[in-house]
Amino acid sequence: MKKTIAVLLTVFNRKAKTLEALQNLFAQEIPDEYLLDVYLVDDGCTDGTAQAVAELYPLVHIITSKGDLFWNRGMLLAWKSAAQVKPYDFYVWLNDDTILNAQALTTLLQTSESKSNKAVIVGTTSSLKDAKTITYGGRAKNGQLVMPQEQAVSCAYFNGNVVLIPKYVYEKVGANDPVFHHALGDFDYGKRAKKLGIENIVAPGILGQCDTHESLATWCNPEKTFKKRWQAFRSPLGNNPEEFFVYEKRHNGLVIACFHYVTNHARVVLPQLWKLKA
Repeated sequence: MKKTIAVLLTVFNRKAKTLEALQNLFAQEIPDEYLLDVYLVDDGCTDGTAQAVAELYPLVHIITSKGDLFWNRGMLLAWKSAAQVKPYDFYVWLNDDTILNAQALTTLLQTSESKSNKAVIVGTTSSLKDAKTITYGGRAKNGQLVMPQEQAVSCAYFNGNVVLIPKYVYEKVGANDPVFHHALGDFDYGKRAKKLGIENIVAPGILGQCDTHESLATWCNPEKTFKKRWQAFRSPLGNNPEEFFVYEKRHNGLVIACFHYVTNHARVVLPQLWKLKA
């Protein structure tokens, strides 16, 4: 019997990037014993993304939402939708701006098999401009990216750009926590898995390309007005203080959570102080 893989994506108004990501996904050279299904959440796209995907990739399962899910809750909806169809052997998180190398899924699957399909397997991406610069992947306890090696190595937690989660892990850890709208859901998942005795493993080599957002975040940018900083701070796309507090309290303790809750608010009001420190 063939093993099944559900690839999960959530998208919002990045039609060209989404189509490129899907093109590379469907070009994957995976072994014949695996079957691939794709579940894509259209989180209120207005640029024709869903229509283009339906036309070019009619087998993709498109789940429509009204635009208030953002990344973490969108991925949760994709995951729940897939799990309701059948108990997949593997689930793969894939960002729609991540361009996979041809052997990426095979590398993830082989690494998973080497861990008896009982670990989270993380893929590393590099910059589109510089293949030697890694941008996303596994992270050490101090937050630094873990450089992939020729052999699999462990990490403390990870970015969710390309991650393989076997059924064993899903049944033990569950899915994303919906307390988070956009960011932190991937970091939180890796740390929850670790607490439950699940390894987070960085697969060998670079598995794809994805550029980082290099500009300083609006919420702490002294060149932005206070109004814009505050709106960004409160936004699910910013550094939402209540969600950040939940994350910090869960993984770093109440004292650190309270400290950063105060200092992050201070940084919104007086971002120049942090600029002086730099």
